[in-house]
Amino acid sequence: MTNEYSKARLALRSLFDAATEAVSASVAMPKRLPHSKTGRTLIIGAGKGAAAMTQIACTRIKGDVSGLVVTRYGHGVKPGAIPRSIEVIEASHPVPDSAGERAAISALNMAHDLGCNDHLLMLISGGASALLTLPVPGITLVDKQKITKQLLASGATILEINCVRKHLSLIKGGRLALAASPAKVSTFLISDVPGDDPSFVGSGPTIADHTTLEQARKIIKRYQIEANAAVISALNNPDNETPGPDVLGLAGNEVQIIARARDALNAAANLAAEWGYNVTDLGDDLQAESRRLGAKHAALARRLSANNERRVIISGGETTVTVKNKSGRGGRNLEYLLGLAIGLDGEPNISAIACDTDGIDGTENNAGAIITPDTLTRARKLGHDPRAYLSENNGYMFFEKLGDLVITGPTRTNTNDFRAIIIDPDQQ
Repeated sequence: MTNEYSKARLALRSLFDAATEAVSASVAMPKRLPHSKTGRTLIIGAGKGAAAMTQIACTRIKGDVSGLVVTRYGHGVKPGAIPRSIEVIEASHPVPDSAGERAAISALNMAHDLGCNDHLLMLISGGASALLTLPVPGITLVDKQKITKQLLASGATILEINCVRKHLSLIKGGRLALAASPAKVSTFLISDVPGDDPSFVGSGPTIADHTTLEQARKIIKRYQIEANAAVISALNNPDNETPGPDVLGLAGNEVQIIARARDALNAAANLAAEWGYNVTDLGDDLQAESRRLGAKHAALARRLSANNERRVIISGGETTVTVKNKSGRGGRNLEYLLGLAIGLDGEPNISAIACDTDGIDGTENNAGAIITPDTLTRARKLGHDPRAYLSENNGYMFFEKLGDLVITGPTRTNTNDFRAIIIDPDQQ
């Protein structure tokens, strides 16, 4: 890593840190939370930010609480931070495992045990779809793992992936809320989906679904997913249709999104403006193939650079990657940055960061990476062809060799991708 652009690197990292802080549980969780006045309060948390959300909730809710939290391996909280009455389970993401299945079974059993005077407080953040997994009858956990891997590598959007997940699950798509009926259900979410439809955050275990089995079947066909006979049968079984909003046990439940990508972008935009930069906000719900979006943003940045003014371009959302090399290492933010760097081709005065707000880009240990005007020059001096790494879906190895990975560890929140491009005539 070079120090030539240290000021730009520091600024980019500061923007990312401001974005993640704005959507953290400590900032986003409401000061007052609903609870049962005469019965029990059950907390069920699921997602990469679920442990942090539960920790804050337990300091703000009245009365005794019990429950269960399932989060990604390594995303828990310190021992003693959550009451012993709440079990904490760590499980696999993005491909589910048996720990996530055990958590789903326990959550359903706890919900079934609630009565009309009780209250279910559901705390959901990104990652819950994989972490709460319970296959419908006729398919196995192995079947779910295989179909998940194929969908993640296909280029399908998160909304499409979660549509399929809902129709192969006994807990997603509102089914957990049905299990809790007649108890009152309140759901608080940190949204990681473009458009912030709450029914897609964590595949909406307590929220009515508006997708259908037919849509799920079309997604399988569109992306040429090699589903086995058991999965095909499940997607043709009307018993696996998800409940709609008029179903008893779903109507009237409280749903509140407490943090979203827009909040993260606003925090970064405000900080950039304080520094004297003009801000171009491209939106919080961008969806496209990662490398293509990077190329598109490179063209935009080059045009804006001609104005010779200090500017920050920010954007959020969730891009996709069509995996060609199954042994490649990387994630959508690294593919975006490679596409951006190749498109910029060393354009002076332009640097950028792209990171996932949960601290994990794909399945590696990095949140994302940073590029500067000398990224390609440094790579080529080391004998590394950026186009070759991009074609092999091997962005992690490219940026690791340059020392340009951003490694934060778990942030315990998740509003998806954060991207910032700094244009500064004086950045050197």
